[in-house]
Amino acid sequence: MILEQLDFWHWWIIGIILIILELFAPGAFFLWMGIAAGLVGLILVIAPEMTWQYQFIVFAVVSVVSIVVWRNYLNKHPTETDRPTLNMRGEQYVGRTFTLTEPVVNGVGKIKVDDTMWKIEGADCKSGTKVKITKTDGAVFKVEVVSE
Repeated sequence: MILEQLDFWHWWIIGIILIILELFAPGAFFLWMGIAAGLVGLILVIAPEMTWQYQFIVFAVVSVVSIVVWRNYLNKHPTETDRPTLNMRGEQYVGRTFTLTEPVVNGVGKIKVDDTMWKIEGADCKSGTKVKITKTDGAVFKVEVVSE
């Protein structure tokens, strides 16, 4: 059987492939699996008589443990950024004031922000009213009237 012939260099090649996969699917998932495969290869250098079943058990356990530990670390120590709303387009507009081009009727309307039309929810008001975006709910802005 081919699995019985697994050697340390097989695991190192698997590890390298997994680390290369991490370049195309970032998220530190394949990275830790690649490191686990490298560790199994290192263990095989020290203990070459290890059966393939134990090799896969060590690989699985080290992969899962390292991924869980890394995720917990990231949750406790989030990456700080100078642009926290970079990938949250709607959040970038919270706090800004705009003039309505269409009236708000029955609590629903539209507003043109830069080059995009956004759905808004707020108090009924007429065109030309200034509104301030207070928060977002998905692709809907919650607004309040600034002046009439």
